[in-house]
Amino acid sequence: MKSDLESRVSRKLMWRIIPFVMALYFVSFLDRVNVGFAAMTMNKAIGLSPTAFGLGGGLFFIGYFLFEVPSNLILHRVGARIWIARVMVTWGIISALSAFAVGPNSFYALRFLLGVAEAGFFPGIILYLSLWFPVKQRAVAAAWFMAAAPISVAIGSPLSGAIMQLPPIFGLADWQFLYIIEAVPAVILGFVVLKYLTDIPAKAEWLATDEREWLIAKLKAEADVKQTNAGHTAGAFSALKDPRVLALALIYFGTSAGLYTLGLWAPLIIREFGFTPLQTGLLTGVPSVVAVVAMILWAKHSDRTGERTWHVVIPCILACVGLIFAGLASTALWVVVALVAVNVGISSAKAPLWAMPSSFLSGAGAAAGIAMINSVGNLGGFVGPFAIGWLKNVTGGYAAGLYVVAATLVVSAVVTLLLSRQARRTSAIGKPRHGH
Repeated sequence: MKSDLESRVSRKLMWRIIPFVMALYFVSFLDRVNVGFAAMTMNKAIGLSPTAFGLGGGLFFIGYFLFEVPSNLILHRVGARIWIARVMVTWGIISALSAFAVGPNSFYALRFLLGVAEAGFFPGIILYLSLWFPVKQRAVAAAWFMAAAPISVAIGSPLSGAIMQLPPIFGLADWQFLYIIEAVPAVILGFVVLKYLTDIPAKAEWLATDEREWLIAKLKAEADVKQTNAGHTAGAFSALKDPRVLALALIYFGTSAGLYTLGLWAPLIIREFGFTPLQTGLLTGVPSVVAVVAMILWAKHSDRTGERTWHVVIPCILACVGLIFAGLASTALWVVVALVAVNVGISSAKAPLWAMPSSFLSGAGAAAGIAMINSVGNLGGFVGPFAIGWLKNVTGGYAAGLYVVAATLVVSAVVTLLLSRQARRTSAIGKPRHGH
């Protein structure tokens, strides 16, 4: 049973931190994937083939990959408040500049720079949550934060679709206006971060003294246990070499390939059935509504049982099956049903997965390790969209690319099981023998 003090702290953390970081991620994700709606007219306007669009869409993650770890280490040094504000303002500006792409090369450059600007945001927030939420609350906190991605798709898709039906405004085409209007909230929120975000619990004046002292003591006790049991991961360099970090990055690779395949290509796949941009947006948003509910319930179950492995494996298999089904489906109804399965699977896997690294990483090691998992894993966001675009050029359809992405999720499931098996073996070796 939770004490009254613990319950009060939990409530305050959830209400003070989670809605705000969800708003940040909502805007972040909107600026990442609105390119899928812009593509409806942008591709023809600036001369992008399916392969070129897939390559440009994926180049975001190359910039992300190269700058993720240094960005998160800077955040660890200067604090989340200053660094997250910097990230948001720069990505908002570059997202708006995407409206002025004039051909494939400028499109590639802007997507790459958007990844550079945003590098460090997601792992920075995951790290930030680990500085505030005790272990037993961490998966649920992460799930609420990450629920902003499917919420962003659910709300942002109809919004983007509606904007794409507007006539030219101030001489801007629909896709140009889309980029600019959806970039503005990122810049505004960047300045709000400076006022609202508190770096560490010791500075939290919005907690009562006894609440603040309890939280600091609780987090310190958990950190001391991690330092004792996993001291070799305490340094940033050690974390980057830790095979568990590399395994989690590979697991995340498959979920990222699936997530950004949906973000970039789902609107174009659904549009092929003859829907208007607004109708496409509404149908793209439906799977995400289901995913939000599923991922929160799944994360709560994972936290309640303390089980992580199968809470990652089962959703990965569900998403894999959904992608295969989407490739085989011949009607809009069955494509949407398949995308529901993919959305639910990918979204549900993420919170239990992100609860894993903070169980053995702390300090600078957590900053570097979480960033490494996210940066390497997000390369799936390059491979998935590019594979679909390239294979669409080669085969004329989306099925082959969807099957490739499905295969990456099988790898994620298998590696999760292998990681769990290795953890059990290591634990068994470390246990003292009794009776001698």
